[in-house]
Amino acid sequence: MKLIRIVAVTVLLVLAGSGGWHPARAQAAPDAETMQAARDLVAVVTKDVIQDMANRITAQVWPPIEQSLKNKQDIRPDQLADLRREFVHIQVDFFTKVMADAPAIYARHFTAAELRELLAFYHTPVGAKALRVMPQVTTEALQLVLAKMPQLQQDAMEAFTKVLKRRGFSI
Repeated sequence: MKLIRIVAVTVLLVLAGSGGWHPARAQAAPDAETMQAARDLVAVVTKDVIQDMANRITAQVWPPIEQSLKNKQDIRPDQLADLRREFVHIQVDFFTKVMADAPAIYARHFTAAELRELLAFYHTPVGAKALRVMPQVTTEALQLVLAKMPQLQQDAMEAFTKVLKRRGFSI
């Protein structure tokens, strides 16, 4: 469950860093060329990320599931391994379905030419490395942020309380 919290915080940080969440605005539908470029990009960007996410979540949640299975019935190690693979497969399918709408998001924010440039970048050695290591870099950065978050929140609240006092307000 820790990983799910990390993913949620990642989304919030990305939204905060990008200027925040904005409700969907009516826009013209992207053209076919832009949508195809977006689908191509998402296929490359999410391929390993989805599998990695499923593996990481499984690593977090599988031990109690396995223990529960062992406690309730006689189960062989090969059966447990097979069930774990099935658990990962279900998650990969789920995340793949969740990401089905991602190309439309990319197509709203990038032109077909920009999407092709991004795709070309991910085919370079540094782009391929970025796809491999960025999930770990993001996880480590979020762990750093999460570890410091309580103190940061306390410091921010103290600073804001001082602002309120200077202006004659209180919480």
